[in-house]
Amino acid sequence: MWVIRLTDKQVEVLTAMLRSEEHLGPALRGALEALELARWDELPDAQLPWDTVAEEARRQGVSEAEVVWDICGRHPEPAAPRRSRARKSGLKRPA
Repeated sequence: MWVIRLTDKQVEVLTAMLRSEEHLGPALRGALEALELARWDELPDAQLPWDTVAEEARRQGVSEAEVVWDICGRHPEPAAPRRSRARKSGLKRPA
């Protein structure tokens, strides 16, 4: 495996060259896919306020992952707290 750095223009030219080929075998298709996905490797790491996330998770009774999901804007409402497995009620299951 080779690891190289390319400028945006070099990536653009290589991508155009691969797309211009009439027949792409598995290796060239893989190279084209790698060039298209390479930009995602250069995204900065996410910075989250972990203290706030942990406190909010504790307050809501949910996991930190659920709080991060909420922060990302996927759900406008807060995550629902987990229910305990043992329900204390006067009802018994029929036999």
